Amino acid sequence: MTKIKEKILKMFESKVSVGVLYGIGFALVVMIVFYCGVSVGFHKASFGRAWGDNYQRNFGMMGDEGMMGGRFGFRGDNFPNAHGSTGKIIKVELPTIIVQDKNGTEKVILIKNDTRIQKMMVNIQKTDLKTDDFVVAIGSPNTSGQIEAKFIRVMPRPELLNNLNLNSNEKLPQ
Repeated sequence: MTKIKEKILKMFESKVSVGVLYGIGFALVVMIVFYCGVSVGFHKASFGRAWGDNYQRNFGMMGDEGMMGGRFGFRGDNFPNAHGSTGKIIKVELPTIIVQDKNGTEKVILIKNDTRIQKMMVNIQKTDLKTDDFVVAIGSPNTSGQIEAKFIRVMPRPELLNNLNLNSNEKLPQ
């Protein structure tokens, strides 16, 4: 037993064997890091593929004429409705608004402190929301039957977008 122990200790005193062990250790670390990178990349790609495959079902925004339907999209019957609402604000009573969606259903949208609100691409405050604004609200239902909004976007009314002449240099209404 002592002979084996002495041989092992002698082997570790050799610079060549220590270099080989360091090389094997380094190769193992590189392989583990590479495997982790491949695994993360695979999961990200799988999520992206699944999200793209289910976009229409989750958001209902694909029409016969392509993404979001119609000329600019925004046809009244192609907006998302799961965990959100799309339509006209009929009442503002902060921290809630009531939105009448495409089929006449009124939904109560709860605006929380972390709700992001944008008009087109500009951030606005919840106090800037007003009756007759056309909004898309996305959030989660709560136990009170309200939708706790994570994101609200104020948009031009759909009929304004569908009536634009694409060949003119008109700007979108604000």
